[in-house]
Amino acid sequence: MKARVLVADDDAGVRYTLRGLLEDDGLEVEEAVDGEAALARLDAEPPVDLVLSDLRMPRVDGMELLRRVAARPHAPRVILITAHGSERHAVEAMKLGALDYFRKPFDVDDVLAVVRRALGVVRLEAENERLSGEVNLLRSLVFVSPAMARLAVLIQRVGPRDVTVLITGESGTGKERVAEALVRASPRADKPYVRFNCAALTPELAEAELFGHARGAFTGAVRARPGLFREASGGTLLLDEVGELALPLQAKLLRVLQEGEVRPVGEDRSFPVDVRVLAATHRDLPQRVAEGRFREDLYYRLKVVTLQVPPLRSRPEDIAALAKHFLARHTERFRMPPVPLTPALLERLTAHSWPGNVRELENALESAVVLSPDGTLDLELLPGGTSTPASPPTGVTLREKLDAHERELILAALAASKGQRTEAARALGIGRATLHDKLRKHGLLNEDDEAEH
Repeated sequence: MKARVLVADDDAGVRYTLRGLLEDDGLEVEEAVDGEAALARLDAEPPVDLVLSDLRMPRVDGMELLRRVAARPHAPRVILITAHGSERHAVEAMKLGALDYFRKPFDVDDVLAVVRRALGVVRLEAENERLSGEVNLLRSLVFVSPAMARLAVLIQRVGPRDVTVLITGESGTGKERVAEALVRASPRADKPYVRFNCAALTPELAEAELFGHARGAFTGAVRARPGLFREASGGTLLLDEVGELALPLQAKLLRVLQEGEVRPVGEDRSFPVDVRVLAATHRDLPQRVAEGRFREDLYYRLKVVTLQVPPLRSRPEDIAALAKHFLARHTERFRMPPVPLTPALLERLTAHSWPGNVRELENALESAVVLSPDGTLDLELLPGGTSTPASPPTGVTLREKLDAHERELILAALAASKGQRTEAARALGIGRATLHDKLRKHGLLNEDDEAEH
C-alpha cells in the first residue's frame, strides 16, 4: 500500500510541484491550503503517514500546526519547509518534534532524500509498535491471527493513555487477559491492579466492596473497609461483567468517574481517588441501554475507547497454537507424557464452533487429557464425541488424576477469591462445609483451621 503524504502550503505553485514530484516517486499525495485545512484533513480518514508543511502560512502557521499535530495520539510525522535563512526556526521545530526540514527554493534530490528517509522512520516506528503490542499481548494470550495482532497494536496505542477502556467480547474470549496487557502498557503498571466481578455479589455487598464502608454501617460491618477504589488508588481497577451492575450502583459509579472521589457506605465525607478504570462485558450494552437496564451516560463514560475481542470461530488459525499451549500445560500439570497435536486432532478441533471460545477449548482439552490413556488423546472425548475412554489410564490411576484436577480447581478458586472460602465455595458450586471437607482431603487445612471448625 502506498504511503499517504499531506502537503500544506498556501502557495499553489509549491503544492503543484511537490505533488508531481512525490507522485512520480510512488506516493499518494493530498493538499491543504494552510494549517487549518491540514488539521481538518487529519481528522478524516484514511490516515496520513507524513505531513509536509510550509513554515509561514495564514491562519495556522507551520509551527502551530506542528504543536497541534504532536499533541494528537498516534500523530503523523511532520517535515517543515523553511525559507532561506530560517535555520533558527528549523532548530526550534526539531525540538518540538519535527522529523526533518528542507529549504525553499528546494532541490528535487534533497526533497526526495528527506521524504524517503522520513518514511523509512515512519515504517520502522509502525513495525516497532506492532511488535511491541504483540509481545505485550502474547504475555497474556496465545495467538497467531491477524485479528489478534491488530488488537495488540490497539492495546499498545491506548495502554499508555490514561483513559477509560471498555473491553467487549463473548464469554471466554480472554477479556481479562486483554485488561492485563493494557495494565502492562500503562504508566500505572507498577501500581495496584484490582479486579472486581460485578456479578459476584448482591448490590448491597457490591456497593460496600467497591466504595468501602464505615464500621457499623450495616449488620456484620464490625470494622471499616476502604473499598476497592481506594485500594486501587494510583493504579487500575477492572470492573469485570460491568453489564451486570445494578442501576443504583451505576449512578454511584458514574459519580466516581466524574468527580474522582468515593463516599463509603455510612460515611458523611468523601475521599479522593486516582484510578484508571477498565470495564469488561459480554453483554450488548447498547441493547441494555435501550431496555433501560444500563445508564446511557455511564455507557458513554466507560467507552472512551472500546476494544472488541474477536470470538475464536472468527480466528480459526489460533486454534492450533492454543491447543499446543493447553496440551503442554495440562500434560505437565498431571505429570503425563506429551500429547502431540495430530492432524486428526486438529481437524476435530477446527470443526467445532467453540461457543465458549478459548475457555471452552481449554476446558475440553484439560478434560480429555485427564480421561485419556497416557500419550494419546481420545478424540471422542472432545465436543461432538460420544464414547468413553477405550482403555483405563496407565501409570497414574484415574482417581489420582481426578483428585489432582479437583485440587487444582479448589486452589484456583481460593486464589481468585483471595482466600474467602464462602466466595470460593460459591464459585465452585458447592457448600462451605463441602469445601472444608475437600480442603481436609487434599491436605490444604492447617491446625488452626481444624480447631476453628
